[in-house]
Amino acid sequence: MSFDPLDHDLLRGLDQRRAVLGDAWVERSLANANTFTADFQNFITRYAWHDIWDRPGLPRKTRRTIVLAITIALGRWEEYELHVRAALLGDADSRLTPDELKEVLMQSAIYAGVPAANTAFAHAAAILRDVGPQIGYLLEPAAPLESVHPGVGREGRTDSRPALHYSVRAPRNGRRPRHTVVLSHALGCDLTMWDALANRLAADCRVIAYDHRGHGSSDAPAGAYSMADLADDAARLLRELDTGPVVWIGLSMGGMAGQELALRHPSLVGALVLAHTTSGYPDAARDLWRQRIATVQERGIDAIADAVMGRYFHEGFRSAHPATVARFRQRLVTTDVQGYIGCCAAVGGVDTTARLGQIAVPTLVLAGELDQGTPVGMARTLADGIPDARLQVLTGASHLGAIEQAGAFAAAVTAFVDCL
Repeated sequence: MSFDPLDHDLLRGLDQRRAVLGDAWVERSLANANTFTADFQNFITRYAWHDIWDRPGLPRKTRRTIVLAITIALGRWEEYELHVRAALLGDADSRLTPDELKEVLMQSAIYAGVPAANTAFAHAAAILRDVGPQIGYLLEPAAPLESVHPGVGREGRTDSRPALHYSVRAPRNGRRPRHTVVLSHALGCDLTMWDALANRLAADCRVIAYDHRGHGSSDAPAGAYSMADLADDAARLLRELDTGPVVWIGLSMGGMAGQELALRHPSLVGALVLAHTTSGYPDAARDLWRQRIATVQERGIDAIADAVMGRYFHEGFRSAHPATVARFRQRLVTTDVQGYIGCCAAVGGVDTTARLGQIAVPTLVLAGELDQGTPVGMARTLADGIPDARLQVLTGASHLGAIEQAGAFAAAVTAFVDCL
């Protein structure tokens, strides 16, 4: 029977330790070992670095995050500093950006306490002053009163009237935005319907979401609106925010407004995603919109709410996700009645079919396989009418495909934006 002189578990742990903490640190630790500490160095190399860090069940980056959180909670600042420095300078598979490190510390404030997080920020800031130039990150003055939640963005209202409520998410990578993207919501919804997609796109884009007139926190002027009114609203918003040409992503009413915007203000639109929308309704459907207006005028929005939810979400989704449906129903019934009626008039009167050939920007048309309000045939009319437009049908989606099939919707949108 042969005996292998190599202790493979020890060597595996040593390789892992080097990968996570860096060769220089490990070499110093080994070189500084003595008769008192050598056994401990052997122990932690085997059991921490091989038995735990070498387990493939979690990525190194996740394990790094766990160590940071625990050392903050326990106040083990020497070990914490070691892992902060290694996180900022280490291998790509265990590296954290300064912003990711900040998120770990922010969450630690909730679960480990504000005093611990306060100390953690102080230690991390000192390390960033030292290593920041190596990783292209400089600590600069910033005003706490101007800080905003990155998952919501900076909110505002237009100076022009009717005032539109909007949010702007800056690119999280801190660089110049690859695109400015505008997200335009459906009838009876508001800008929060886009939160998940907005945060995904804001990785490297400037993302603007807004409430249409009559919705959310925007003004609700009296009278019937036209789609030209909604398009001109959008143009006012984009000019106030000095966006230049944008990638417009509109769903249902938002897609109708996007078509009209591209026709009336072509310099403001660089590309279009038209989701679950149409360029016009047949006469029978226009009559149904007039009936909806009459019903809301007489009995309020609650009288139509269940029917709207039935069109927005298919039966399987309603059964599996009742809380989501309830949230959208609440948003619908709390919409300003005058604003809702005004936008119903705009939607029912949409009419761009004969002008679609004038839209001269890259366009993706998204349709829901199960959509009864704007069926695939209407989407095909859009794709056929807009030069070089591409049609994609989302399986298992009704009218609010961005919610029902959020992953597929986001994948289609991001693939389109990535190619611009």
